[in-house]
Amino acid sequence: MKNSTLKIIIFIFLGLVIFTNYTKSNFPNSEQESLLFMLEEEKLAHDVYTQLYEKWETRQFENIKESEKIHMEKIKTLLDQNKILYEILPIGKFKNQNLQKLYNDLIAKGNISEIEALKVGATIEDVDIFDLKRLKKETENQQILNVYDFLECGSRNHLRAFNRGLSVNNSSYEVQYISKQEFNKIINNEHEKCGKTFNSSCNKNENATMRRGKNRNFKN
Repeated sequence: MKNSTLKIIIFIFLGLVIFTNYTKSNFPNSEQESLLFMLEEEKLAHDVYTQLYEKWETRQFENIKESEKIHMEKIKTLLDQNKILYEILPIGKFKNQNLQKLYNDLIAKGNISEIEALKVGATIEDVDIFDLKRLKKETENQQILNVYDFLECGSRNHLRAFNRGLSVNNSSYEVQYISKQEFNKIINNEHEKCGKTFNSSCNKNENATMRRGKNRNFKN
């Protein structure tokens, strides 16, 4: 009887150890929090672009909102691989209240005119690049850095697309987050191919944005 009881205790203990190892993430809390934050920030971009495309039917929003889905999937894959729980709220809803306020403010501004909507797009990519650079300094994890590099490359391409849309309509974006020097460097460089280790769907969407959104005149 004692042997049977001991075997049961050992079995339960081993089961708990295996379960704990399976469900515990190898990432420290700070890195988990940064990934969850970027997931919501990419969702913000997707949700804003979805709403503004419904409002204005601007090609930039149509194509780039699809790229933002891919950006979200890259983060979700990393979260899943490392057993980090997350929740995707309905469109326009965010756990992070700073992002919720930013979303509300950007939607209000983007509904003013098509030109203002393009400035909203540029603002989102501006803040994305700024946050990604900041978060990359806080980790040495190569998995995370690879994903952040991919997202930042995409954001640079998106910023170029929104800037072109403004330029052809004699308007411009005043940089708010990254430096003016970095902004000028981005917009004066060519479209980039992002992430050799990732699929090419994001690049296809961004190339489509370049082709379709080049010479259109927008509503003021």
